[in-house]
Amino acid sequence: MFRKPSILWPEGTPPSDAYCDEDKRLAVLAAHGTQGMVDDPELQELVDLVAKLCDVPMAMVTVVEEGRQLFLTRTGIDARETPRPTSFCAHAMLGAEPLVVPDAREDARFTDNPLVTDEPHIRFYAGHPLISVEGAPLGALCVIDTKPRPEGLSDIQRESLSVLAKSAMRRISQRRLGETAQEAVHMRESYLQRMIDSVPGIAWSADGAGNFDYVSAQWSELTATAQPRRLADWQNAVHPEDWAQASGAFQASLESGKPFEYEWRLKLSDGNYRWMLARAVQTPTTEGQNRWFGTVIDVDRQHRLSEARDLLANELSHRIKNIFAVVSGLIAIRARGKPEIAEFAAELNDTIRSLSAAHNYVRPGHGQRASTLSGLLADLLAPYGTPDQERFSVTGPGIRIGARAATPLALIFHELATNSAKYGALSAPDGFVTVTVEADCEGDDTVCVTWDENTRGGAVPTPGSPEGFGSRLLRMAVEGQLSGTFERTYSDDGLDIRIVFPRASIQT
Repeated sequence: MFRKPSILWPEGTPPSDAYCDEDKRLAVLAAHGTQGMVDDPELQELVDLVAKLCDVPMAMVTVVEEGRQLFLTRTGIDARETPRPTSFCAHAMLGAEPLVVPDAREDARFTDNPLVTDEPHIRFYAGHPLISVEGAPLGALCVIDTKPRPEGLSDIQRESLSVLAKSAMRRISQRRLGETAQEAVHMRESYLQRMIDSVPGIAWSADGAGNFDYVSAQWSELTATAQPRRLADWQNAVHPEDWAQASGAFQASLESGKPFEYEWRLKLSDGNYRWMLARAVQTPTTEGQNRWFGTVIDVDRQHRLSEARDLLANELSHRIKNIFAVVSGLIAIRARGKPEIAEFAAELNDTIRSLSAAHNYVRPGHGQRASTLSGLLADLLAPYGTPDQERFSVTGPGIRIGARAATPLALIFHELATNSAKYGALSAPDGFVTVTVEADCEGDDTVCVTWDENTRGGAVPTPGSPEGFGSRLLRMAVEGQLSGTFERTYSDDGLDIRIVFPRASIQT
């Protein structure tokens, strides 16, 4: 079992010789901060109690300083201190056991002591040493009477003095430990603040109402403005086009308690703007209130790279759309005046237009968006059907899909459909694809899509080796972007694929 180390010197053991050295002893005494314990209520209770138990008019907790004896608490005496040379406790603190003086007039050490010959006319003294955990003698818990007591203390009185002396020493040590702990906390807070101020992002904290009580030094270094205290104080540093939505999103998080995340542009001290990603979470405190802790991280380079990629992707998408239009136009031109191929040309053009519509799903930013997973699947597979022959079926509940998930979902099933048209069931004359959507298929909040290909007598595809780019693209979209799982098996009649998504990942 774990035991805390004792904060008391072993009872019945004299002080450590090393800490009887006056410089070391005084250093330990100063570390206890006893000046702050004058008239300490707990020590006063101990003094009052020991006076009653020992039936004496005077009692006190003393510490022996360099030139004086200080009474931290006392009863029956008005003086706050006495000179060290007259101190009885300076003798008591050096012993292993309590010092008991039945009659000071008959003790050679104290016969001529002014406290014996004059006020308060000490006759009887009993003092228990107060020794620090290192073994440094600090003072004593003592009882004093103006009458001699040849019998000294009774057993119960001696035991009471010992127990209460331990309590006094424990109280003094706890004060020392408390101050040491506070110093350690302050030091750690200082280290933590310096660490936070040294990181490249901005860190901040706020109360539940959004009043900021800390913003790291990076704010002032980047913006050269005073640290914000209220949400409105951020407005001058946020791009005007971003302020309304960013502040509104943060206010909504304050009201709902949900995590905050938003990208916006921060105005730097040179007047330029940089893209920042702000995140914050609500954390309950031990007082039953809520606090917010957040960061603002520079993502300007990533944002601009993403914009450049989107621009390139849009350019490629635009060219692909143009290719569809050019091919459709060429078919119309070639079929003009040739009634014998008009029906075929019209059917071919319908197919190209369907492919163009399916391509809209994978266009970044502004492509087509179906509201349900089944609807997206039906649109993507539409180009592979014919007027006189069904080539696919899509069944299942209308599970809503989000804007972010639509593009990776379209990439996944567009790739499956393209592969099927090149190598699988849709490449066979009578091949058929059955797609089934299921909700809560592998526990709550999951969505499963089963893709079954049947070549119906056509050539059955075989596993490729090694894994091609299309397969890697599928896995990246399923596992990396949508946190799903992907399983592919080959059967006697074709290919079977099962994909499982967390519902939350396809509805964002």
